[in-house]
Amino acid sequence: MIINVPTQRADFAAIAQWITRDTHVLDLGCGDGTLLHYLQSTRNVTGYGVEIDDHNVLACVNNGINVIQSDLEQGLAEFADHSFDYVVLSQTLQAMRNSERIMQEMLRVGRAGIITFPNFGYWKNRLQVLSGGMPVSQNLPYAWYDTPNIHHCTIADFEAFCAARNIHILARTVLTNGETVRLWPNFYGELAVYHFGG
Repeated sequence: MIINVPTQRADFAAIAQWITRDTHVLDLGCGDGTLLHYLQSTRNVTGYGVEIDDHNVLACVNNGINVIQSDLEQGLAEFADHSFDYVVLSQTLQAMRNSERIMQEMLRVGRAGIITFPNFGYWKNRLQVLSGGMPVSQNLPYAWYDTPNIHHCTIADFEAFCAARNIHILARTVLTNGETVRLWPNFYGELAVYHFGG
């Protein structure tokens, strides 16, 4: 029996826009399975979540989500090449020690990848840094001393990273307060959502 899951995040609809109905999805760092639950409801997908935290794994099971307990830092060796249509990494990239490896693994395991991350270049983050402190916001909710985030990046940083590694950006959506940002997204955008392929 599926229990109620928390209110969906603003990036869920942006992720779902690129996912074809009836496809197979792998959600990396899936938390309590809320995104997969949303994709099952709106896109009729099948798939798995990968999560390391015991509490979140139990929440996935209680929510009817297929979940594998594993450490993403160890890679995705348990999955065959191109075994999923989409591999999603939602608001987890900034907490990964080896960002390059996880991106390569996403493209090995999936036919396409979707990634979201908080844009460190967002104007309110810049203002907090100019004021002498590290940014704290809805998308960066931790203080400097207890944050799991180790690799902050901007939209410009991510696009340069992809270009240098021949990772093809297929589409991009940038959000602030759930609304799409088109003007100067690296300055006015709070959350970046990318669809990419090899």
